[in-house]
Amino acid sequence: MKFYYFAVAPNPTRVRTYIREKGIDDIEMVPVELGKGEHRSEAHLKRNPAGTLPVLELDNGAFITESLTIMEYLEVLYPNPPMIGEDLLTRMMTLQAERKIELNLQMRIVSLIHATNSPLGLPKNPGIAASEEINLPIQLERIDEVLKDNEFVMGGALTIADCTLFSGLFFGEFFGWNIPDDYRALQRWYSAFKQRPSAAL
Repeated sequence: MKFYYFAVAPNPTRVRTYIREKGIDDIEMVPVELGKGEHRSEAHLKRNPAGTLPVLELDNGAFITESLTIMEYLEVLYPNPPMIGEDLLTRMMTLQAERKIELNLQMRIVSLIHATNSPLGLPKNPGIAASEEINLPIQLERIDEVLKDNEFVMGGALTIADCTLFSGLFFGEFFGWNIPDDYRALQRWYSAFKQRPSAAL
């Protein structure tokens, strides 16, 4: 299999982090340079007509182009260590937590960055920036509360929810946004996670 990614982008980052945490070493990692327009190349558009990343190319030539679907697929192939859950309830709660972090935190940070300092050169959008600056603290407070008594989002075990949380915070930090000092538990979690080998660029 081959995994196509861009090193800083949040969705490729959460899947790449997941792959590393799982210890999967038989997937070829193939960087696609957004700055050079490689995501719009004929070769990449054959992999994913939307031109987005990440993409997982299977050995049979099929392509999976959604981050969560890639992680769920690999979880079946590589069940250990479990990172979505070993029983149905834990699995559902983990998927729910991951989805909430993606929609309510990761995507808001990405939206704020693109509205203020877009790495893709998008025009500044003060209206979107103001909206995200109002909504982000609500989400930061919620995840901070979860992490006050837990090593990871789901408790004592690292899951896909942590990979998604890291990817959003990392993207924000890379482009000049930092976790406000009000959220000490989240700062502690992020500082610790950045030390993990899976977090390296």
